[in-house]
Amino acid sequence: MSLVRRIAVLVSIAAVVLALSGAGAQAHRGTTLYVSPHGSDSAAGTARSPLRTPQLAVDRLGRSGGTVVLAGGRYAGQRIVVENRAHVTVRAAVRATPVLDGAGLKPPADQSGMVEIRDSSDVTVQGLTVTGYRTRSTAAVPIGIFVTGSGHAIRLTGNHVHHLGNDNGTLGSFEMNAHGIAVYGTRAARPISDVRITGNELDHLVLGASETLVLNGNVDGWSVTHNVIHDNNNIGIDAIGFEDTIAGPARFTEVNRARHGLIAGNRVSRIISEGNPAYWEDGAWCNCADGIYVDGGGSITITGNQVDASDIGIEVASEWKQGRTNAIRVTGNTVTRSRFTGLAIGGYDEDRGEAYDITVTGNFLRGNNTLRDGSPELLLQYYVHDTTITGNTVVSANPGQAVLLQRVEPAGGAARNARLVLDHNAYGGRVPAGQELYIWNGVERRGLADYRAASGQDRASTYRTTR
Repeated sequence: MSLVRRIAVLVSIAAVVLALSGAGAQAHRGTTLYVSPHGSDSAAGTARSPLRTPQLAVDRLGRSGGTVVLAGGRYAGQRIVVENRAHVTVRAAVRATPVLDGAGLKPPADQSGMVEIRDSSDVTVQGLTVTGYRTRSTAAVPIGIFVTGSGHAIRLTGNHVHHLGNDNGTLGSFEMNAHGIAVYGTRAARPISDVRITGNELDHLVLGASETLVLNGNVDGWSVTHNVIHDNNNIGIDAIGFEDTIAGPARFTEVNRARHGLIAGNRVSRIISEGNPAYWEDGAWCNCADGIYVDGGGSITITGNQVDASDIGIEVASEWKQGRTNAIRVTGNTVTRSRFTGLAIGGYDEDRGEAYDITVTGNFLRGNNTLRDGSPELLLQYYVHDTTITGNTVVSANPGQAVLLQRVEPAGGAARNARLVLDHNAYGGRVPAGQELYIWNGVERRGLADYRAASGQDRASTYRTTR
């Protein structure tokens, strides 16, 4: 991508984030209570006489809310739950690192967070370190920071979630789960809205079948920006729809999907499922952890992210046959050194949902498929239609075989495969022109001319040999 285009993308990201962050971001006035690992729960809660237990401070704020300031140090075995509340901030003291350490805690059955926000609004969690919350139980789902129910104006900023998760080792089981940060909108009548997750670091998480940072269910209006996510054994960022987060008649409706979102300026690296027991399949590991994934989400922009050395860089799909992923804009991202493929669109088999109204432009894909198993830089799977892929740079670094693009043989009716446009893309690879490989509708095509003749695509695209 040219310098001018990169600057334009960054300016655009900044403008969108600024616009989205305006509402609900004001500081909370009223009571301020101070907490220290060396404080006393019989103290006044002032800066000079701090409390010892963060939860006690949150409870003492009362219904009008306020701010809890945590001094640096280790808070052993202490969770924080904000339930049916409003106007609450829990933050680190200036230049302090408070650590909520869940080592030794037994997570209860179902989902629970070291920091948990339930049916609450105008809540900020800032500058905390969360670690140590672990289980081997398939009934428990430990989460670093958990937002659930309904509510609005949630701010998760500058937190560090690391070294926690589900350590169950049952090979091939999808029953073990954990998250770093999770937002679950579970009310059909009321969403979780105006969610801003920015500047956090999430790393060394053991996730089983779940995700590092996820928005799932009735989550409407959100941004995930400028986070650093690395060295986790399942998906980095995920926007999900149509799971049983909301059951009954509303399940396959618009209210049960993460929508109207922005994923921008994040750095995601080393998201790898090899060694994760949940992904042991038929005697081998599935290399299927996405850096960034939209699974059933809608109306989402993915822009200006860097995804490196993960199984799949970015994927846009719908895992539920009755579901869909649509109105997704993938622009100005850099995806490098993926183990399997750089960008995947569409269902991974014929029993999945459709992906449509997808725009992919201005992205840079290079050196993906480091496993060298013949997979492509860009993969079009089942039920992709009404989609435009233009103005991208796609470069294979494989010195022996440059597989740039693969479209699987279409399935289903014509409408679920129609109006797919690829053009003005810049392809490159280490092999001479005419030796690079494109796979169209399941048939190999050697060289750009042969591929164009077979597909009618990429008429104004180019290929050049690179180093």
